[in-house]
Amino acid sequence: MSQDLYASLGVSRSASADEIKKAYRKLAMKYHPDQNKGDAEAEAKFKEISHAYDILKDEQKRAAYDRYGNSAFDGSMGGGMGGGAGMGGMGGMGGAFSDIFEDMFGDFMGGAGRARGGAQQSTRGSDMQYTMELTLEEAFKGKETTIKIPTNQSCDSCDGSGAEKGTSSTTCSTCGGQGRVRQQQGFFTIERTCPTCDGQGKVIEKPCKKCAGSGRMHKEKTLKVKIPAGVEQGRRIRLSGEGEAGLRGGASGDLYVLINLKPHKFFKRDGAHLFCRVPVPFTQAALGGSVEVPTIEGTRGSVKIPAGTQTGQQFRLKGKGMSVLNSSQRGDAFIEIFVETPVNLNKKQEDLLRQLDKSMGGDGNGDKDPGKAAKHSPESSGFMSKVKDFIDDLKE
Repeated sequence: MSQDLYASLGVSRSASADEIKKAYRKLAMKYHPDQNKGDAEAEAKFKEISHAYDILKDEQKRAAYDRYGNSAFDGSMGGGMGGGAGMGGMGGMGGAFSDIFEDMFGDFMGGAGRARGGAQQSTRGSDMQYTMELTLEEAFKGKETTIKIPTNQSCDSCDGSGAEKGTSSTTCSTCGGQGRVRQQQGFFTIERTCPTCDGQGKVIEKPCKKCAGSGRMHKEKTLKVKIPAGVEQGRRIRLSGEGEAGLRGGASGDLYVLINLKPHKFFKRDGAHLFCRVPVPFTQAALGGSVEVPTIEGTRGSVKIPAGTQTGQQFRLKGKGMSVLNSSQRGDAFIEIFVETPVNLNKKQEDLLRQLDKSMGGDGNGDKDPGKAAKHSPESSGFMSKVKDFIDDLKE
């Protein structure tokens, strides 16, 4: 054909690849034989634009055309570029149109990820997850341990190839090694996974007897895992390539170790800080003193509480919290006081409490005059005064 290829598509010589593709797609839809049955003129036009696009879509062919014109492809230059890409009838021009079709519908019809150039598509192994339970102390210190993972590993008989020793796989004759096959159904081209090789592009004639041709076997694998100090609940540690072996020599997946921290009998964790609720007898809270508390290191610490300490008050132990991940720093420990009311009192103890109550503005039976009790129990006295004011306001 000696037509001006750019003119055939209705684009300028400076048109971009996207502009050329867009122009061809529009014309191909208009002149496709299925849309113009029995129209010889439309069929001729379709061949013309398909020929033009088949050359201009290829950077090397386009450069040759721009320099030498049609002579680059008509054989007058000693073979040229190998002809007009198979223009022998509708089969040749279908290649250009199918490229446009794949751009429009390829992913929807399963075209994504197809094998090209006869290369075998190896299948990557699946990622795996292992849940590791740790105590808070182990998370504080860090830990090195071993774990056992049941997984698919590369077959040691065929080295993961899936073929019996001394044999090899061959190119699939059904798909020519592409891993996918196409079927023309009227206006549409349907692409699907090759049923013969399951998309591998290769066929094993003599499968390995040990792994039945899969290239992997189910085994238990032992791994060393290093847990860093300060690791937190829900963190995942990635072990690259330690997951399931790939199919027929494919890359292995990854193993993710998920950290799950067990509840602690004393501490609650908030980031790098620890909180510990410590009960204190009401006499000690009233008079003050020292309280022994546990530490995450497994030792005992001492906290001095002042006289008149109330429930909910917190005291900080600086630098006694959790290790900070990937750092030499530590969080703090917070001791929260809970004042315990005495129980199981004998008669003498009750009398002593009544005497104390009277000395603090009470009547000896637990009832108090807010005015007299304010000095020793300011919070409760203040609360009762607010209650009185609230009720008086409602009566008005």
